[in-house]
Amino acid sequence: MEKILRINTRTLEYKFEGVSDELAPLGGRAFTSRIIRQEVPARTHPLGRENKLVIAPGILTGTPAVNSGRISVGAKSPLTGGIKESNSGGTLSQKLAKLGIKAIILEDKPENKSKPKVVFINKDGVAIEEFPELERKGTYRSAERLFERYGDKVAIMVIGPAGEDLRLGASIQFTDPKGRPARAAGRGGLGAVMGSKGIKAIVVDDTGGAGVEIADKETFKAASKRWTEILQGHPVTSKGLPSLGTASLINIINEAGALPTKNFRYGRFDKAKEVSGEKMVEIIEKRGGVVKEGCHPGCIIQCSQAYVDENGEYITSGFEYETIWAFGPNTTISNLDDLAMLDRMCDDLGLDTIEMGNTIAVAMEGGLIPWGDGKAAIQLLKRVYLKEDYLGKIIANGASFTGKAFGVERVPVVKDQSLPAYDPRAVKGVGVTYATTPMGADHTAGYAVCQNILKVGGDIDPLKKEGNIEVSKNLQIATAAIDSTGLCLFVAFAVLDTEDAMETIAKLISAKTGKQISVDDIINLGISVLKDEYSFNYDAGFTKNQDQLPEFFLKEKFPPHDTVWDFTIDELQAAKVL
Repeated sequence: MEKILRINTRTLEYKFEGVSDELAPLGGRAFTSRIIRQEVPARTHPLGRENKLVIAPGILTGTPAVNSGRISVGAKSPLTGGIKESNSGGTLSQKLAKLGIKAIILEDKPENKSKPKVVFINKDGVAIEEFPELERKGTYRSAERLFERYGDKVAIMVIGPAGEDLRLGASIQFTDPKGRPARAAGRGGLGAVMGSKGIKAIVVDDTGGAGVEIADKETFKAASKRWTEILQGHPVTSKGLPSLGTASLINIINEAGALPTKNFRYGRFDKAKEVSGEKMVEIIEKRGGVVKEGCHPGCIIQCSQAYVDENGEYITSGFEYETIWAFGPNTTISNLDDLAMLDRMCDDLGLDTIEMGNTIAVAMEGGLIPWGDGKAAIQLLKRVYLKEDYLGKIIANGASFTGKAFGVERVPVVKDQSLPAYDPRAVKGVGVTYATTPMGADHTAGYAVCQNILKVGGDIDPLKKEGNIEVSKNLQIATAAIDSTGLCLFVAFAVLDTEDAMETIAKLISAKTGKQISVDDIINLGISVLKDEYSFNYDAGFTKNQDQLPEFFLKEKFPPHDTVWDFTIDELQAAKVL
């Protein structure tokens, strides 16, 4: 039987409770958003005692279905002030599922600043221990010590100094199959919520766990076989992503004239080839790194990699397109080794790379460091390690905060969250998503790049209004559902182009739960998730006026297309599920 683990972080008491009929069909994002909607007062302070941090595996997580090992983390966001779900790979989600834990809910907060605590979970129960030597340690050192104490078979979610210091850009890091804390629930500052609860890490050992119960094993096996065939049969999930990782998009988006360059001034970066997926793979192969690997067991897409230095020493993994763009073309830094070090530092500090890349660009905009200076960017980010360093505190609070601190007008955020790696004037479908998702600017919430640029699942002109509101709305619904299953979002490429893909997912869920689920049920699940999220944000004080991009996107023509953002606030309301 599945159970929910509630931990009071003030009293350090915990309890397991049964799962209600209402919550039983939910997983991942559907579960986190429902709990936040029901149990967290919308106007509460995100770092206060009434906020909760909810950690939930997806519906299919822990089963043999490939690419189903994702985890959702939810809370009221310190960065946006609204509801937030942040999604990650790593090994912890599957281990929780195999212990029968549907979710962990961290409640309340210590009355005073306390020594960092570690929650250890195994088949026998829960232990909450002080671990003072981890105070303000980076996630790599912290993970090393936690593996030493609890064994090398555990999975870890951990915050770095940024989370302990309650910085708005703080992430939560998850260990991957090689024990590296390089997978992140990055967006929305949820690492600060975990820090406010006084919890440095959660460690899970599933040894001896009962495993995930599958109601109809034969049907599940057949559907799982077809699901594998679907992913292996699509060119993006079987060839493109495994070959070059998500960094394959650098040259593609640059050629499309949609790669935001120098803080969203231009659509092409003249040094794009120096930071491309092709260049990354060339360097990795030359130095003896790893070109493709999975972020969790059972991943067959294998879009991650291990980037090494000139001596073959590991620097970072999961060196993704958004990270390379944020620290690269966005700031005009063109040295991949510098970008890899910035990625490594974000993972170690526990900071979101998209937020920090935009923050570095805003700092350059404000004259703190020169444009394109990778070494200066590294030194600036290092200041976050210094507890009393005022500039480190500002930078770790993200682009919006940094812009206000230094009087910078050109700050690319929606609901105070930084825009990702596609300019909305040249990829208007994803621009609609940036403006209207309840999450703050987030490409993963409705990835219309598929239809606008990649021509997967349709062909919609990225430079015109027509069709882009509708495609964003449909993708936001589908994404909310996928985030609830525990499936990696990259399966969407194959799903959009394969007639029976959604039916196959429905069969997997039906066979796992023993309850008949249709494609319409999955779509309705996505709708219900968005309704929970929008209603929370409404109660938190959000209005339609927050559903718009910064003013400079509406006024500045974007080369090479010379387009502007031309959706009104009222037009954009049609993209929302209300």
